[in-house]
Amino acid sequence: MSVLKFIKNLIQKKNTPPEIGKIYFGDLNRLSPIAEDWGFSRGGAIDRYYIENFILRNAFDIKGHALEIKDDNYLVKYGGNKVLQKDILDVDPNNSKATIIADLSNADQIPSNTYDCFVLTQTLQLIFDLNAAIEHIYRILKPGGVLLLTLPGISHFPNKTDSPIRYWSFTESSVRKILEKRFLKERINTEIYGNVKVTASFLYGVGLKEISQNDLDYRDPNYQLIISAKAVK
Repeated sequence: MSVLKFIKNLIQKKNTPPEIGKIYFGDLNRLSPIAEDWGFSRGGAIDRYYIENFILRNAFDIKGHALEIKDDNYLVKYGGNKVLQKDILDVDPNNSKATIIADLSNADQIPSNTYDCFVLTQTLQLIFDLNAAIEHIYRILKPGGVLLLTLPGISHFPNKTDSPIRYWSFTESSVRKILEKRFLKERINTEIYGNVKVTASFLYGVGLKEISQNDLDYRDPNYQLIISAKAVK
């Protein structure tokens, strides 16, 4: 058998489903995750790879008067000196970094037409009134202002009394429907990230460094781990 044919047979075998009853679950043969911290203790969280790469690809939009949730990490890292003025929004009055204390679904105190960019990562799932939140997001952006949004698709729900309540998971379709209530369709761009292997790994708490680059970069819309959206007012 030639080397080429041998490799072809290996690839075919890898992609062929095992016989019924012959699946080998290995380290995944467990009822609890390998790590309960999204993989941070094992080299980083897989979802952060997608979130930060999305922000990096759109870093040129992080400028002028910019807003971020909870802290200014992404404004500093990706906006740099392009950000001339920044605000940090949080619902928690104990957050000393916050310049604005408000619920995004009830944020009348934030002036309209204020921000050139709003970096909003992994937050809308914690807000019950999504329609009100989108209204305020649109209102506080300047004309031409950019929303950089990420949302969880398939994920686990922390069921702890000290954790924020999570109300929603999303799909690319639901994200578009929500944004289209205020933003024009042609000014919305969405993307999905994940596949069955990566998404299952994330649920088990596997770390970022334990996943190959090829696996991370393969996108299967049937297994949406993270959804991103760029919307322009």
